[in-house]
Amino acid sequence: MRLAMHRARTLTRCVLLLAIALSAGCAVGPDYRRPPLPEPPRYTRAPAPASVGATADRQRLEVGGTIEQAWWQAFGSPSLDALVKRAFAHNPSIVGAQAALRQAQEQVAAQRSAYFPSAQLDYSPSRQKNAVGTISPTLTSGQALYTLHTAQLNISYTADVFGLNRRSVESLQAQADAQRFELQAAYLTLASNVVAAAIQEAMLRAQLQASREIVAADTQALQILHRQQALGGASGLDVATQESALAQAEQAIPPLQKQLEQTRDLLAVLVGEAPAQGGLDDFELSRLHLPRELPLSLPSQLVDQRPDVRAAEAQVHAASAEIGVAIANRLPQFSISATDGGSATSFGSMFSDHNKFWSLTGNLAGTVFDFGALKHRQRAAEAALQQAAAQYQGVVLGAFQNVADALYALQADAVALQAAQHAEDAARKTLELSRHQLDAGEISGLALLNAEQAYQQARVGRIQALAARYSDTAALIQALGGGWGGDHGDAVANQP
Repeated sequence: MRLAMHRARTLTRCVLLLAIALSAGCAVGPDYRRPPLPEPPRYTRAPAPASVGATADRQRLEVGGTIEQAWWQAFGSPSLDALVKRAFAHNPSIVGAQAALRQAQEQVAAQRSAYFPSAQLDYSPSRQKNAVGTISPTLTSGQALYTLHTAQLNISYTADVFGLNRRSVESLQAQADAQRFELQAAYLTLASNVVAAAIQEAMLRAQLQASREIVAADTQALQILHRQQALGGASGLDVATQESALAQAEQAIPPLQKQLEQTRDLLAVLVGEAPAQGGLDDFELSRLHLPRELPLSLPSQLVDQRPDVRAAEAQVHAASAEIGVAIANRLPQFSISATDGGSATSFGSMFSDHNKFWSLTGNLAGTVFDFGALKHRQRAAEAALQQAAAQYQGVVLGAFQNVADALYALQADAVALQAAQHAEDAARKTLELSRHQLDAGEISGLALLNAEQAYQQARVGRIQALAARYSDTAALIQALGGGWGGDHGDAVANQP
């Protein structure tokens, strides 16, 4: 037995030496290079402004700045921060993306095992009886009935002479990288969706409050008109007009309430809970703060910061490696195998001198004729690389567009918010003057209520403009990659 183990070790060393010698080849196919990309000097046609907004809500654009990964904390809401963390921990899309990454990593590890020889140990006992009167006896003793014990060690190795396995590992590793970036993109998208839904909820609550105040003002106005009509100071048309205004104001509340409840349902699902379970904090616009500093990455930095762009590039890398796989499959494959074992009618005699056997076999195999199948597979892989490169360039251009759109939106939002603020200020002044005039007996109570209604409507407009400013701020940060590029994003994405 000891002699058999020594022979097995010797045989294994021989196979390893042969494997190393045969593997000293090259990997056929193209080595990966990043496709050429557009290099615009800026995102928008005109240079981005240094800041947007009026003095009270000014946001400074820090060109070349770095985005913090927990960028939502810039809105100054502990409730929002806690909600994003809950979503990261429990959202099914994150769990699924993490599992997809682990699957891709295991596939890489499995393919890497082909770099080394494989060994199988086999033991096969059997009870047999030969027809010695018809054929020659199997055993040298001539016995017809016997038990045969056979044990053998098989070692085999396929040499990676032309890099078939190396290119396969390279392709699978690139696909694993793509899954890692997809996980980062899932984190970024989830955080952006939570922030957008929280802003939506805050806006709807503010709109509901303003709409209820409008209904209250219209109700008071209608009561006044009813009294004036009874005294002959108002016509039926005045009453009907006010009734119509009240009905319209009341009609605006149910859709807002519906949107609010649906937004709350969305937030519950985003954090991985059923809507009925949602124990969520209420979000108010007054509790959110507009970030004052907005890092604006350079266009040259964007391709390394956006997870979706990096995932698309990883797919290009995988497609490039697949060309090497297709070429290597057209070339001869070299393999070696070795067997060492013994066979005897008793277990203890299997490895005695006369019962041992061994073999060492080399094999060279290549396709001679296949009606062009391998050639067309190579051409298909080359076309797949062109497709992946075009898709990558499309993703990059889309990323530039996302940032440009967000910058334009922020500038337009700032102007709209300023105009809405002026409208609200003017309506507030009108309301204050109307109250003074009512005290002086210069106008009726109905005129005051109309001024109150106009003020509340202007207030709704400012609420919507402010919410748009918050939403587009989050959209700009998302378009820039949300701080998920680089090693920090990789570390979070690799967490189980």
